Parts: sequence; structure tokens; C-alpha cells
Amino acid sequence: MGYIYILTTKNNKMLYIGVTNNLLRRVYEHKEGFVEGFTKKFHIKKLVYYEQYNSIQDAIQREKVLKEWNRAWKEHLINSFNPSWHDLYEEIASSSL
Repeated sequence: MGYIYILTTKNNKMLYIGVTNNLLRRVYEHKEGFVEGFTKKFHIKKLVYYEQYNSIQDAIQREKVLKEWNRAWKEHLINSFNPSWHDLYEEIASSSL
């Protein structure tokens, strides 16, 4: 399995796109500050979007495409999946993706 995900800040000002083979673990690592770099520096912890793929290679290809998109396209994608931009972490934790 592979996942792409989009995280944002509390005020939805900054976006981060990542890829992982374990969405629950990776988002937890971001939330707890275990991931050094951009997300830790800017407190980007809120999961607002994700997609699941059959392979990590497919997820990596999708991540590359999304990183080329402008902010408006990314916002439209998030709005179509999660219009309130609420944190999806608890939802995925309870469903055990």
C-alpha cells in the first residue's frame, strides 16, 4: 500500500504533501514532532486529505504531480474531500487504515 497525504496548520495557511506506506504512523510522527524539517518548524500537523494506492510507486507518482499543482488546485482537491478542513487523524485512527 501507499498513501499520499496533505497536512496543514491550525489556520490552514501552509500545506505539506507527503507520501508513506503507513498513513496512521506517519501522521502520528508529524503530530508528535518526530519528523524534523518543514512540518516541525511550522507546526504542520492537521491531516486534511489523503489518497490510498495499491503500491508505494503509484503514491510517489501522485505525490510528484500534486507538488506541481498551484495552491488553488490543492484547495479545490481538499474541499472536494473534506469541505470543513477538519483533522482526519482520529477518523483514520478509529478505522485502522
